[in-house]
Order: sequence, then C-alpha cells, then structure tokens
Amino acid sequence: MITSLPALRHAALVLAVSTFAFAGLARAEDPPQPRSEASAPAGQKGGRGGAQSASQNSPAAELHRLPPDSTTKQTLDLPGRTLDFTATAGSIRVFDGKGEPLADIATTSYELAGADRATRPVTFLFNGGPGASSAWLQFGAAGPWRLPLDGEALSPSASPEVKPNAETWLDFTDLVFIDPVSTGYSRFVASGEDARKSFYSVDGDVNSIALVIRRWLEKHDRLTSPKYVAGESYGGIRGPKVVRQLQLQHGVGVRGLILVSPLLDFREFTGTSLLQYVATLPSYVAVAREAKGSVKRADLADVEAYARGEFLADLVKGEADKEATNRLADKVAELTGIDQTVSRRLAGRFDVGEFRREFDRRNGKVTGRYDASVRGFDPYPDSGNSRFGDPSGDALQAPLTSAAVDVLTRKLNWRPDGSYEVLNGAVEGQWDFGRGINPPQSVSDLRQILATDAKLNVLVAHGLFDLATPYFGSKRVLDQLPAFATQRVKFVVYPGGHMFYSRDGARQALRSEVEALIRE
Repeated sequence: MITSLPALRHAALVLAVSTFAFAGLARAEDPPQPRSEASAPAGQKGGRGGAQSASQNSPAAELHRLPPDSTTKQTLDLPGRTLDFTATAGSIRVFDGKGEPLADIATTSYELAGADRATRPVTFLFNGGPGASSAWLQFGAAGPWRLPLDGEALSPSASPEVKPNAETWLDFTDLVFIDPVSTGYSRFVASGEDARKSFYSVDGDVNSIALVIRRWLEKHDRLTSPKYVAGESYGGIRGPKVVRQLQLQHGVGVRGLILVSPLLDFREFTGTSLLQYVATLPSYVAVAREAKGSVKRADLADVEAYARGEFLADLVKGEADKEATNRLADKVAELTGIDQTVSRRLAGRFDVGEFRREFDRRNGKVTGRYDASVRGFDPYPDSGNSRFGDPSGDALQAPLTSAAVDVLTRKLNWRPDGSYEVLNGAVEGQWDFGRGINPPQSVSDLRQILATDAKLNVLVAHGLFDLATPYFGSKRVLDQLPAFATQRVKFVVYPGGHMFYSRDGARQALRSEVEALIRE
C-alpha cells in the first residue's frame, strides 16, 4: 500500500527531523545495562537472559509493553509436500541514544524445521504506506497461510478464514514479517513528539527497520545465514535504503532485494511533472484492453513505444501548440475508449483520479486505484466533485484485519491488547517525506548497493493494472541505471493490480522468480 499523491505533495513541504534524532535512533541498540552475562542483547525485547536495564522497567514503558514472544510448532499440508516449521510471534524493543525505550516493533517469523541455520536463507518482508502492516505480503503472497484476495472474495464481509498457501516461499527461505511502529500491533512505549518524529520520517523509519533486522538476526542466531529483503509499494523507498543501512551501519550484507509494486522515485508524480502521464498511460490502456480480453505486457509494446516517443514529444510542446495537443488528446481517447470531448477538455492529460472516474462513467462506475481492472459504483455519480473510495482496496481491509488477528491469536498464541492496524492512515498524515522541496527517492541508494556488492541481485515485480505505482514508471527509472547495474536487476510484469499476487497465475510466477533469485 502506498500514500496518496496529494498527501505527499502536502507532506513534502514539511521540514525533516533533525540529524540528531536520526543518529539517536541509529544508536538505539546500545542502552545502558548492568554488566551481566545474562543481559539481553540491546535493542531486543526480553531476550534469552534475565537482566534488563532500569529504563526498560519504567512504568510508562511497561504499561504499553507487548506480551512475551510466543513460539509454536506448526505443520502445513500442501499439494505434494508437508512443511514442518517453527512460528514465532513477538517483538523487538528499540531504544534511543540514551537507552530509553521508544517502541516495540512486532515481527512474525517462520523457520523451517531441520534446516541448517548457518546456510538456510532468511528473508525480511515489509509493506509500505507509510502506515501499512506486513499483512498484505504475509497473507497474500509469501506466508504459510493465504487469504483469498480476488474475485468474489473482494468484499468487506468476505470470510477472513485463511487457507494453506501452496505458493509460500517457506520451501526455500525462512520468513520474517516486520510491522513498522503504529502498524499491526507495533506501538510506541515512549510518549511525546520526539518519539513520533524518530520513526515517522524517511530516514528514521529506515533506521528502525534496519535495526530490527540486525537484532532479529542476533536474537535467533542467524547472522551467518544468507539474507534477503523484500518490500512492497512504499517498500520501494524503504528497500534499497534499508539494504544500504545494513551494509554501512550494522555490518550485515544482503544477497538479494525483492521489490513488489514499488515506487522508487516520488519526483515524477509530484507538481507539474510531465513524466507522470508517461508513467500511467500504458496502465490506462491495459485496463481498456483487459475489458475486451486477457492482456499481457507484450500486448502493450505499441503503447510503451508511443508513450516514450510521440506522446512525450507532444506533451513537451505544451498546450500552446494546439495541433500537438489535439493530436495527443485524440490518440489517448482512441487508446482508452474515453470520450474524445473529455480527452480534449483535459488535453489528454489524465491524472489517476480523473481516469478512474471517466473510464466507465457512462455506467456510473469508477475503477480501482490499486487494481483498475476492478470496478465499483460511484457513490455520487451526478456530483461535480470526485467523492469515491477504492473498490479494489477498501474492500480488503476488514477481512485482512480479522485474518491477521485470528492467525496471531489462535494459531500462534500471541495475544496483545489494543487494536491491530492493517493500514493506519494517521501515520501517512504525520509522515515527514523529505527535506525541503526534494521528494524522497531510493534510486541513488539502489545504485550504491549494486555498486558496493557485485553479488547483489534485484527483482522488481509489477502489475499491469496498478495505478498507485504504475509499472512503466519503474521501467523508466530502471532504464537509467548504468550497465553494471541493469545486468543484475530483473524486471517482470504480471496481469493484476498493486497486489497482483491475488491472481493465482501471477502469484505462482512471482514465487518462481523469487525462488530462482534465492537459489542462484
């Protein structure tokens, strides 16, 4: 899941928190502790020892503390195989530079029984938002249990019952799902504005996730295991930055980075950038062609060539060139099926909200943002203003929340108090997206980690009908990488939306690509 672009435009004007705050969180793994061989590793909740620092036992911190970790033995019966594994639901405590507790970050891990811990791969997964829990990847794509997220199941009242996931990644890698603070059951244990600012920012968020990964590796004796990182949506900003932080600050090397429906650079989607229209056009046309039959990326070769060629050339000429503008608007109308009059009124420049309403307006329906092949009724079809939700995303929150709570409490026997936040809008509203006028991007970090480690490989996967993070936007970004980097970056596109893995074929294909990356 990823933040809305209007929210980003507003948040990009907010000043970043100070460098001191970031540095304090980066040192959070070393709180003052009694000199005792039984002391828990710093930055780790509980641990295998007994002694704890005085700051950990403060009344305020204990009031908000998550329950102790719960470890259970599980068996998963799948077609042609049975997987025995250990599941651990729990948390890792993060401290500030003075050793005071800031937050408990919840993690859910699955480790295959009988594997050699030194050589067994482990993959750390997180979603985006900011403000999204890891439930989307855990119960939609990679975890041992899956909630059906497609077709008739796309309803708030759908059953939240999970089923064994035949496409789980657990066959070839252990899995650790991370819920950033204020998502899932993760929570602040410190009060005050400073604690919030330490996490609700691009850099502070990355620092905390990298720290949690390092502490999990220590806590579970997995520092020698091959390590992988997977991020979805805003995870495209997080992923390369987390890998870079692990390399430089935590002494942890990562062998592979998996980016699912990522956004790598906010700059092309802000202000008056013409590239936003180039990025979205192929997905608009994919939606139009899907309405007439199945579509693959190969079927859009003509549109991609037009988008980066004549379309961009006519955009650059501007609306002062009436001939170029009409030519562009008429071509867009032809490709998408939207009324020519409407296209000319908008000069062929459809932002995502306008396309979602205009594409099937004749039937009083709007398309999804996360999956534009999904249609829903416009609650105000006669209104001059756009006042509609997302039929492809809103319907998932209720069953996904219930499924996550049920698995954690009933299957994994971990019962925190408070509410589980599958998608916390308050986080997005308070997020610091950048310094001054520069929106966040992770392309620079991607270049750096590929240049630093010649063995690191990257997989980037997208859905054709995703209007939140359109695939052609990532393709344009990746095409600008130097040759040494492009040789180790694989780009794949599947029929589907932001959560393309909700479709059986796409989920199976993604699993095969991830397995090939990890077994390489």
